[in-house]
Amino acid sequence: MSLARFAVKEKNLFSRLVKEIVQNRICYLFLAPYAIVFGLFFVAPLLVSIFYSFTYYNILEPPKFIGLRNYINLLLGDDVFLIALKNTFIMAAITGPLGYIAAFLFAWFINELPRYIRAVVTLIFYAPSISGAVYMIWAIIFSGDAYGYINGLLMHLGILDQPVLWLTDPGYMMPVMLVVILWMSLGTGFLAFIAGLSTIDISLYEAGLMDGITNRWQELWYITLPNMKGMLMFGAVMAITQSFGVADVTVALAGFPSTDYAVHTVVNHLVDYGSVRFEMGYASAIATLLFLTMILCNALIQKMLKRVGT
Repeated sequence: MSLARFAVKEKNLFSRLVKEIVQNRICYLFLAPYAIVFGLFFVAPLLVSIFYSFTYYNILEPPKFIGLRNYINLLLGDDVFLIALKNTFIMAAITGPLGYIAAFLFAWFINELPRYIRAVVTLIFYAPSISGAVYMIWAIIFSGDAYGYINGLLMHLGILDQPVLWLTDPGYMMPVMLVVILWMSLGTGFLAFIAGLSTIDISLYEAGLMDGITNRWQELWYITLPNMKGMLMFGAVMAITQSFGVADVTVALAGFPSTDYAVHTVVNHLVDYGSVRFEMGYASAIATLLFLTMILCNALIQKMLKRVGT
């Protein structure tokens, strides 16, 4: 009886969905191009990756179903993955929150500037995150010889007697990467915060003043943050994606793989098995675990942001 009721409920739900689509067919028609592209290039690859994660697939041979063997080997037999997982969580735990807060604070301060000055300063802050020469600049700054800017400065001040191998010594590689990643995190989230702050109605601050708000921090908590929750959520999603997707910066500055896997990340491990060894089933298992981790972190951030301004 319960199965019959469930079937009837599902049928009614489907009929209501079809009726809604027919009634709003013009809206769905305009949404169709994006929905098709999103489905083909985002949803379909995700589902295919989840399927391949349960198989042995080396591209040359048809995939063979092996159940949970990839996940078992990944979590219990792959020491490099555990190192990469630790490095990724360290980077995400430090650069994610700090980058998110720093991007918002910089956007909040810059939003107070006059219009044209604000536009110039916004460009200055955002441009480095899309510059192709950014890795070269940081490589020169942390170069391991006496001509590197950091080594040259410290040797000139008498702090160092000989150059430090910032990008090859495992003891220094992680702090250097954290600095670079944190600096590069002032990108899309910062731009979103600037856009969100510029859309807040000024009359809300005037009303808040009449209601007893006496300083800028109260304005921030009770007016600014509640009125840009959408941008805060977008910035949080971008921060999570960037912090867990670190790969290019470690390859460009520390090599692939890095010395003793000191800054080896989960995405580096994914690229290693997917693009170098062509073990696509194992690489798909890595990608699936990374995706689930990002989903859980995103859900946690959403729950925290719902409390803002309450």
